Amino acid sequence: SPHYEVLLRLIDEQGREVSPMKFIPAAERYHLMPSIDRWVIAATLQCLVKRALSGPIQGVYAINLSGQSLSDDEFLSYTVDQIDKSGISPRQLCFEITETAAIANLQRALRYMSVLRGMGCRFALDDFGSGLSSYAYLKNLPVDYLKIDGAFIRNLEQNPIERAMVSAINHIGQLMGLQTIAECVDTQSTLKAVAAMGIDYAQGHNIAAVEPLSDISDIQSTPQLKQA
Repeated sequence: SPHYEVLLRLIDEQGREVSPMKFIPAAERYHLMPSIDRWVIAATLQCLVKRALSGPIQGVYAINLSGQSLSDDEFLSYTVDQIDKSGISPRQLCFEITETAAIANLQRALRYMSVLRGMGCRFALDDFGSGLSSYAYLKNLPVDYLKIDGAFIRNLEQNPIERAMVSAINHIGQLMGLQTIAECVDTQSTLKAVAAMGIDYAQGHNIAAVEPLSDISDIQSTPQLKQA
């Protein structure tokens, strides 16, 4: 089944695209992320509802959630309400949270994940390896996918230490029954390297180009690197 990650771009006054690396920090500073996350959930579901008019929807769509949203008491009820109203199967939604955000809001994150996983949604732990207490908290977080931080993947072939770290993360994930995903796979040689390590999935420019969600018509399967 193909997987997609829903990404954001901001259009400025001159019609130019602004990278999330630039506007997300400002949104976090002014506590706007819960509003942005609500918009993303609603907009994604609207796109899927529109697509469902043409036939069954294929694939899983991943939506990133901020730590601010996880600490918002009303955000869980909003998410559940939006999914129920849309009629979209929860199994076609995956929510990505960073380990830093999950740890900072652990009890609320656990409740959020428990309720939505009970509905059928999936969860991915994003940028794994970048935090300080990764393995200690991983065993307590009910996730389905473990996304290995792209900072390790980019230098995988040149840096034996980072290669060893990626191997360790993948090994732990596999032992826990999680599916592992290598982020930032931007070259064919990197794809071959992560495949040789037994990582389940790859994500990056070498896999598929970024395109508007509304323009995706012919769904291509994301390469699975190892048979389940």
